[in-house]
Amino acid sequence: MSIQDDVKYVKSELSGDEKILESAFKLETLYKKYKLLIWGAAAAVLLFFVGTTAMEAIRDARLADANNAFLTLQKKPDDASALKTLKEKNPELFELFTFSQAAKKQNVAALKALTSSKNEVLADSSRYVTATLEKKETESKLYKEMAELNAAYLALKAGNISHAKEKLELIDERSAVAPIATLLKHATLKAK
Repeated sequence: MSIQDDVKYVKSELSGDEKILESAFKLETLYKKYKLLIWGAAAAVLLFFVGTTAMEAIRDARLADANNAFLTLQKKPDDASALKTLKEKNPELFELFTFSQAAKKQNVAALKALTSSKNEVLADSSRYVTATLEKKETESKLYKEMAELNAAYLALKAGNISHAKEKLELIDERSAVAPIATLLKHATLKAK
């Protein structure tokens, strides 16, 4: 019996090895059939990761250059090379820096140029500051109540009391500018 058991064991081992060899041959056939596709997919995945890493490195370098230029401009606002670098490497930050400098220097021409900015916050701020410097009324999403207060002041100054009252009524009592609006309302009472 022992020999028969050994024969059965050897047969089962051989059939297991045959199955492994058969699987290996199938895998080899499959590999030969789709070799180009497999290597192409592997190359595409590798190129994707290499490309992503390269793009991130380029973006990080651009941001580092722009940040260095911005830090230089904070110390020396008239540094031409830093302005050029900032404009090339980070146009949005360049616009913001230009706005801050134009507002500080009350440069209406530079502020007017920024009113067409793609950045809506910067464009709205530029319109508001430009109108304030030119002593004109304006509409503003960011400075709505300040624009209404400015319009009321300009109307009072021009002697248009009714228009000033209309503008002052648009300012919410909970607003930070409400005390100033209240003072201007009292000025409209005296102006009658």
